[in-house]
Amino acid sequence: MMTNSSSQKELASFIGKLLRDSFGKGPESIFVTIEKSVISIYLRSFMTPAEKILIDQNQEEIFRQTRDVIMRTLFPEIKAFVKAVTEINIGEFYYDWGLHNRSGILVGISANLNEKDLWLTDQYEGKEQIHLEISNISQKVEKAKPTIYSCQLNTRTLLIIRNDILVTIEKELIKQGYQEILQNTKRNLEKKYLHNNNHFEAILKTKVDDIFVDWNFNKNKSAIIFTMKPYNIIGGNELNN
Repeated sequence: MMTNSSSQKELASFIGKLLRDSFGKGPESIFVTIEKSVISIYLRSFMTPAEKILIDQNQEEIFRQTRDVIMRTLFPEIKAFVKAVTEINIGEFYYDWGLHNRSGILVGISANLNEKDLWLTDQYEGKEQIHLEISNISQKVEKAKPTIYSCQLNTRTLLIIRNDILVTIEKELIKQGYQEILQNTKRNLEKKYLHNNNHFEAILKTKVDDIFVDWNFNKNKSAIIFTMKPYNIIGGNELNN
């Protein structure tokens, strides 16, 4: 296996080329972090001219549907490359887009990662308060009280995992084939609460640049990722395209 730094550079280069080949335009910069058997890939200034037109015309749903189709086709290739370079076997894959600043996040979590044993040992300032805020939002939106784990992948990236997020009616909607509608609804509601929360920056003592959220309904889980300013190369590797 390569060194951590070499692996991060390899992944940044690979992801940049893969996205350019698939979308016709890649991100201006890519920031890769490998920490605790978790890989995060932060994309900046990533939006094609056609996608910008969709957003300008308030066609966010079409934008997301198109990206979802492409990302689902790319995931096996990303997973295989990650395994070859890092020996990490990705068991869960999350992604989301920040439309206000054309950003994006891809997160792969090792199938062998034991959240309870590993992440409970990761301490950062304000951890308990962050968990409380996330729990409160979850109960407001979903009427569920999830189990929450979190860790700092680097000084500017915070990953939060929620388990047991689905209530009975949501599980039934998924069984009836309404997963996409449920995901879009949950995203709209949760992002509204997440972005309008004025406690996160005070707790973390820094400016929050992006908040991403995605779900794995099969595992009854969700990932929330905070990226904070100034976003630099501490703890990771950035590639400018």
